[in-house]
Amino acid sequence: QAQLVESGGGLVQTGDSLRLSCAAPERTFTSGAAGWFRQAPGKEREFVAAITWNGRTYYSDSVKGRFTISRDNAKITMYLQMNGLKPEDTAVYYCAAKRIYTDDDTLYRQRDYDYWGQGTQVTVSS
Repeated sequence: QAQLVESGGGLVQTGDSLRLSCAAPERTFTSGAAGWFRQAPGKEREFVAAITWNGRTYYSDSVKGRFTISRDNAKITMYLQMNGLKPEDTAVYYCAAKRIYTDDDTLYRQRDYDYWGQGTQVTVSS
């Protein structure tokens, strides 16, 4: 199973910005979809954002207007620009990719993704 490689996490203060990157070992972003999930301490992993092969983007209500998902097909890299960070954004962030995009519902379900990264820690201090 192909692995995705994330980078860009760290410790920041409330209101700061971070950009996460996710590099894939093959062309997983050009026909399917890719997304970000996060898991806070003591909580289940939850959907954050997704982008389809044709550029459509989706966000959870908790990050809409603050986070932006994008991709660079030439570099086979996906990004999550996080602005206006809050302490409740503290979590391990995981990138995921799926080979084939079928419908919007599958973007929110972890089990429908084929590849996962190892996670990167984002900590926002108050």
